Amino acid sequence: MSDYVVEWASGPVKSIKKGFKAAAVKAGLTDVSPHVLRHTAAVHMAEAGISMNEIAQFLGHSDSRITASVYARYSPEHLRNAASALEFD
Repeated sequence: MSDYVVEWASGPVKSIKKGFKAAAVKAGLTDVSPHVLRHTAAVHMAEAGISMNEIAQFLGHSDSRITASVYARYSPEHLRNAASALEFD
């Protein structure tokens, strides 16, 4: 409802990092950063079967190979082919 994407007390937040850290401390959370939230979002997308290409686009990665190298292991399809070789009838 204002000209600012992120605001507090009707004014712009000057430092997202400081604001985020203050909110985390107030919530009793340690070792939490915006990067942790970004990583968590990507893991949830991978676990939901979203393609690495779509996750890469969402995260702003220029190359989906970067995304796959970090998040593929969270995908339900990752290594399914290898695991199926161990199934016996």
